[in-house]
Amino acid sequence: MAPIVNNVKGIHSSAHQRKARACMGIEFWGDRVMDFEIPEDIKTYLAELDAFIVREIKPLEEQDDNIRFFDHRREYARTDWDNDGQPRHEWEELLSEMRRRADAAGHLRFALPKEYGGHDGSNLAMAVIREHLAEKGLGLHNDLQNESSIVGNFPQVLMFRDFGTPEQQDMFINGMLAGTHRVAFGLTEPDHGSDATWMETRAEPCVRDGVDGWLINGEKMWNTGLHVANYDMIFARTSGDDGAARGISCFLVPTDAPGFKIEEYLWTFNMPTDHPRISLTDVWVPDSALFGPRDGGLVLAQHFVHENRIRQAASGVGAAQYCINESVTYAKARKPFGKPLSSNQAIQFPLTELHTECEMVRNLVYKTAAQMDTMTKPEVAQRISDKVSMCNYRANRLVCEAADRAMQVHGGIGYSRHKPFEHIYRHHRRYRITEGSEEIQIRKVAGHLFGFIGK
Repeated sequence: MAPIVNNVKGIHSSAHQRKARACMGIEFWGDRVMDFEIPEDIKTYLAELDAFIVREIKPLEEQDDNIRFFDHRREYARTDWDNDGQPRHEWEELLSEMRRRADAAGHLRFALPKEYGGHDGSNLAMAVIREHLAEKGLGLHNDLQNESSIVGNFPQVLMFRDFGTPEQQDMFINGMLAGTHRVAFGLTEPDHGSDATWMETRAEPCVRDGVDGWLINGEKMWNTGLHVANYDMIFARTSGDDGAARGISCFLVPTDAPGFKIEEYLWTFNMPTDHPRISLTDVWVPDSALFGPRDGGLVLAQHFVHENRIRQAASGVGAAQYCINESVTYAKARKPFGKPLSSNQAIQFPLTELHTECEMVRNLVYKTAAQMDTMTKPEVAQRISDKVSMCNYRANRLVCEAADRAMQVHGGIGYSRHKPFEHIYRHHRRYRITEGSEEIQIRKVAGHLFGFIGK
């Protein structure tokens, strides 16, 4: 499949050409043409994904009572309550089989470069795809509680491509794609989240058996995916003062290294949990474990943040639209006091407000994703980082409001686990905190608006 690029086009045209294009529904601003249609190749690919879901994923979801992971039993079926609340093996095996089928069909690696078996999928394409899949509701095709989808997101592969040594690239890129290597991400600490430059984990130079290396001591929190990881990206201060961005480095630490210990799994609003708190006590790694530039490790943490945030925003819009659509359908069918719920403005108006905001946020997401496709990563960070933050925090807030409204419209059954709205709310509520809390996102927008950031 050819790369999908920006769909916003600028061309000079005569009055006659403008009139002709206006008749085709193309809008103008000055002498620029703004085409708001989703490109045909994306539409074609969505249809291909839909057919794949019907052909291979839905039957897998239904067989052997796998539907228990998605119906009212979902939280119980997914969670091994007697094993620290971790995901059940059967649940993760099902997700693995879904990903295997998606990879065999050529969908899983869509966003990756062709050199890694992908399609060079653009940010715009991924935004449209993520929204489309989320709008289908809960299902094996797109279970974002586990960041698992038939169209995958592989930020770490690109991190190793851009920052890894040749040896690290060979080991980890090939290993992650083959499933032999799983790498967790250890940035947050018990006392430090958004203030990562104040982290207390330290790495000191240490020679062991004639080999140069590092001795690491500290703690990490919310170390997602560590229950199956064999490596952990540990960020630690190697120089500089607390609060300084310079002086933090990243290390690839084997999870079986002496002194590396999982202290507890943190139970969350949406279970199961794969988020442990860990401690590192005199953990030694060789120099070859240094990942990325020494003292410049925070560039790794920021490497894929804009892509993650825009895709997360698109998923939020899709899930919000699902909640709205289900509520409208139910309000038309439900007839208390002899007339449909939908005849009441108390039902109509809140859903109309949410539907309107969905349309607005969706268009901002598409526009921003398309702009990202025309820029380098540094340009995105400098020129439209605030737009990405706008998309992210508004979409995360929107889906929570839409899920809450869906519960209200559906009444008692909406509050129950026999409808998916409580699960959608509990899952997406997380994103108002993670990937940069909404307060951090708003602060970034304000920084651009008031001139504290950028020009």
